[in-house]
Amino acid sequence: MTKYDIRVLTMSYLEITKGDKFLDIGAGTGSVSVQAAVLGADVTAIERAEEGIDLIAENAHKFDVDMEIISGFAPEDLPNEKYNKVFIGGSRGKLRGMFKYLDENLNHNGILVGNFIMLKNLNEFLELINEFGYEDIETKLIQSSSMDRLGLMKADNPIFIVRGVKK
Repeated sequence: MTKYDIRVLTMSYLEITKGDKFLDIGAGTGSVSVQAAVLGADVTAIERAEEGIDLIAENAHKFDVDMEIISGFAPEDLPNEKYNKVFIGGSRGKLRGMFKYLDENLNHNGILVGNFIMLKNLNEFLELINEFGYEDIETKLIQSSSMDRLGLMKADNPIFIVRGVKK
């Protein structure tokens, strides 16, 4: 699950507003998808893991939001629809295919945000976001920690957040 601090920053970079057409690739538990739906976006979430699909549906029900949930793999199982906001939370080594899909399905001036914990995936994403001509690219490394019940600070995994605008 995308931790609260990271989710807040991710949502800020996505600039979700009511009426956005939003795609969450590698949706995990659906925390980003649900947040986007709460903000009024028309959400499509794709996840390959059945346990993730169940959690997304459970979380959507808990927060009383509607969204399309696709059990499948990106990019091959993605719908032929247009989006203006896209989040990549998981790629399973298929980033190039996702960028080819987004070349056709992310609107002009659409926002793409990706979160990464692995440097290999981050580097590939940065190469592709430049290769496909995105602009206003921002890359942040976020490290957060939380205090446990004993008063000790426990670090979460550092997360790279990358944002670009399709031109």
